[in-house]
This record gives sequence, C-alpha cells and structure tokens, in this order.
Amino acid sequence: MNKTVKRIILYSILVLIFGVLAWPKVKPLLSSPASNESGQNIQNERLKVEAVEIEPQTVEERIYSSGSIRANEVVELRSEVSGKVVDILFEEGRSVTEGQLLVKTNDNELQAQKRRAEFQLSLAEQREQRQERLLQRGGISQEEYDATMNEVNVLRSEIDLIDAQIEKSEIRAPFDGLIGLKFISVGSFISSETSIATLSDIDPVKIDFSVPERYVSRVQTGDRIQFNIQGNDSTFTGEVYAIEPRIETETRTLQIRALSDNPERLLIPGAFANIELILEMVDDAIMVPSIAIIPELNRQKVFRYNSGEVEEVAVETGMRTDRAVRVMNGLAPGDTVLTTGLLQARPGMPVEITRIRNSNEVDL
Repeated sequence: MNKTVKRIILYSILVLIFGVLAWPKVKPLLSSPASNESGQNIQNERLKVEAVEIEPQTVEERIYSSGSIRANEVVELRSEVSGKVVDILFEEGRSVTEGQLLVKTNDNELQAQKRRAEFQLSLAEQREQRQERLLQRGGISQEEYDATMNEVNVLRSEIDLIDAQIEKSEIRAPFDGLIGLKFISVGSFISSETSIATLSDIDPVKIDFSVPERYVSRVQTGDRIQFNIQGNDSTFTGEVYAIEPRIETETRTLQIRALSDNPERLLIPGAFANIELILEMVDDAIMVPSIAIIPELNRQKVFRYNSGEVEEVAVETGMRTDRAVRVMNGLAPGDTVLTTGLLQARPGMPVEITRIRNSNEVDL
C-alpha cells in the first residue's frame, strides 16, 4: 500500500469522527418544518407577569407627623402672699372643682384687723345716721355731715381691702381639673416663689405638631387627625382648632394644634404622639402599587398591558401611602398596569399575565 492510499484512508477516518461529533449540533438545523416552528415558538416565548386592573377608590390624603400631648389648661399653684400653711384641703392625684379651697395660710392678723374695722364702721354708721337727722332739722352743717359720711366710706373701703388680703391667703382651684403631687406640708412657710402643686385640665387634651411649609395652603381648622401613643394600641381622633399664623424660619414648618376628647384620661400630657393629618377625602382616586411606578430622570412611568404587549406610559403622581401612589394623569379606570417583570419588560414586548387583580382587592 503506497503512501497516497494511506493518506486517503487517514483523512476519511478523521472526517468520519468529525461528523459523528458534529451531528448533534447539526441535526436541529436539518430538522423538519414542524421542528423549526417549535424552535421559533421557544424564541418568541412571552414574558410572564402579574398585573393590577385600575378601579377608582375612595382614599384619604394624609400627612404623617409627630407631636406632643398637652393639657387643655395647666397651672402651677403658688401663693400670692407669704405666710404659714395652716391647712391643706386637697388629695394628691384627685379631681378638684373650680373655686374649691385647696390651701389656707395663717390670716389671724388680717381677721383681727377686719374685726376692728367693722367695729369702727358700725360706730361711724350710727354717727352718720344721727347727723343725718340733725342735718334735716338744721342742727349741723352740711360740711360736718359730709365728713362723717366720708369716714364711713373710708372704713368700708378698708374692710374691702382686708377682705382682698384674706382672699390672697386662700389658694383656690381656678378651674376643674386633676391636681398633681404636693410640695408643701402643714406648717410650711410659703411665698410667691414656692411651688404648691400643679393643676391640669386633661379632658380634652391638646395635640401640638407641625407640617412642612408646602402644606400651608391646604391645612385649615376643622381638619381631622388620627394619632396613637406608646403603650396603648388604640387609635385616637382629634380636630384641628388653631394654626400658628407664621412659619418657623429655622425648621420651615407650620405649627398646628388640635383637640381630642379624653374622658378616660388615657392621654397624658407630655406623651409623644404619631399623627396622621387627613387633608382631603378623594372619592375617585386612581391608586397603583408603589412597585409599579418606575422613576426616571425627569419623569415617572408605568408599563401598561395593551393587547398582549407592553406599553410605556408617562404618569404624574400625587399623594403616597405606605404601599400605593395616586396617579393624577396618565391612567384611566380599566387600565391594566404591570407589577412584576418590570426590569425585563420593554415597550412592544409580548407578555402573558399569569395573575391579575383588581386595585380594590389589593391592600393599598
């Protein structure tokens, strides 16, 4: 066997081996038309997504803030004059009524002055009555009678002054409320600098909070709030009744005060409150899940399902909640918005919706 024949045999063996190895890859290309159609379907397989069908909803536009609870009225009880405490007529932590006597200081000297003035007044009044009869008969001059009448008036004024001083020795409740801890005892010497106790009216209570400057034109008296406090799972309600007429320049916020009933005294002044201010009730809002909103440089968009394909829609958004965004422009009731597959989706891409929910059924 010559070299030429050997070379031909060797090349034939190599071609055979190459053909055996390459056959699995070449076979799909030489397959039947049905097989080609199957391959084309694989290439054109639709993206599987989930979506939400938009339906108008009734929502409340809210501002979230934090604030503090204050007593409706609060005063630190002090004495107007110095003196020795002779009686304490209240119990710590109990309710008191307006005008109730709480503390009495020593007024023995004032009582003695008052009795002396009353004796002098009695004599002066008797003298004035006698002189009035004499004046009618011409027994005395008008000038003498006027001097006696003036003495009567001076003594009456003196008694009024003593009564006012005696009143200052009595500390009374200026309004109905709950009295706090006392800081004095019977026998203590107190002055106007001595703190006796604190009196608070805590039904209703005030809630102080602030909102950003951009909401100035939207907040008004009568707006409702909802709030909660630590240590209590209940949700409390209140109503805005006063708004500061200026903006805090340091924080650029508007100070607001609301009132909330507190018959069970669950709200304690000084407590921290998480507040939701309800700005507006919208009956036909278009809400979409937050995840469906795709932010871009100068706009926001969503992917809408349209006849089996993805359609890109620019939207204008408004209020936000924890899970949803209100769409002001761009969508209409009945539209279907994609909520999954947003990274893979492209305008015009065919998609298959595996799950569709109504927006009213979604926890927005």
